[in-house]
Amino acid sequence: MKRILVIAMAVVMAMGFAGCSSKESAGEEGMKALDVAVIIKATSSDFWQYVLVGAENYGAVHGEAVNITTYGPSTEAEIAEQVTILENVIITNPDVIVIASTSSEATVDAINSAREKGIVVITIDNKVKTDVDSFLATDNLKGGAIAADRLIVSMMEKQGVSSPSDLTGKVGIVTAMSGVQVLIDRNKGFIDRMNEAAPQLEFVTTIDINNDMAKGVSDFSALMDANPDLAGVFGDNNTTGNAVAKVLQEKNLKQVAAVAYDSDEAEVMAVKEGWLQGIVVQDPYRMGYDGVSYGLQKLAGLDIQSYVDTGAVLVTADNINDTAIKGLLDPRTRSLTGK
Repeated sequence: MKRILVIAMAVVMAMGFAGCSSKESAGEEGMKALDVAVIIKATSSDFWQYVLVGAENYGAVHGEAVNITTYGPSTEAEIAEQVTILENVIITNPDVIVIASTSSEATVDAINSAREKGIVVITIDNKVKTDVDSFLATDNLKGGAIAADRLIVSMMEKQGVSSPSDLTGKVGIVTAMSGVQVLIDRNKGFIDRMNEAAPQLEFVTTIDINNDMAKGVSDFSALMDANPDLAGVFGDNNTTGNAVAKVLQEKNLKQVAAVAYDSDEAEVMAVKEGWLQGIVVQDPYRMGYDGVSYGLQKLAGLDIQSYVDTGAVLVTADNINDTAIKGLLDPRTRSLTGK
């Protein structure tokens, strides 16, 4: 009977029915709150903190009806630690797990174990190589193409040419980590679009910095020294974007066009100061908020989409102060529901 009441409450929360609040319903019926565990890739990253803002705001909206707990390793490089966190969370038997898995493979066994126990599993950001209840993420192939389009325009402006076919020089990619599907997709989308628009440009060897800012600065600086004709560069997350911007600023390389992915305060400043000509920004708030919502809808027996594209937007110096863009760059400024 208690399980039926819990599921019924989940339906109310998921559908947003009018009447008494979820908090009042929980109190009157004496039901335990639904437990949702949210596991991010890195607690040290603004991007992942914004995912938690979304998830925790869902909890704030629904009061005592849902209990949100959050977890994550300090950096995205700590794959084994995230697996351990997930395994320990499963032992506590939450109703829903929302996870941004750093690895597409390392968490598979644990995710399968969770689902065998009846735990709803929602993945966000990175696709894992097993079945889950729903996957919410950016279309990273499309996002990579957006980055390439912006880089081409910026390179044309810096070289004073009117056609991509007139561009000269080399193009580089700085990747956060090898073997991560979201980054593979971003870079593929970027490369495919660059080859389509400006096939004459040569790609230099991609740098893998293991999501380490200091390593990124050192390795990209060495790449620039070895390739003085590097004309454009793409950083596929905020750590790589910040490393690229720092090197370009320190070397005063205003002739090099640069575009990156994601956002944090340093990247935003780099866009404002012109060291990055654009950043492709995702909606981490929506991943967190909707990830929890979808999990509870599934728990309630409702049909949910197997994949949800949470969107990507190009941010440049021209639109960075727009209200909608400010809400993406710092979701703490959005309403509780993120509208």
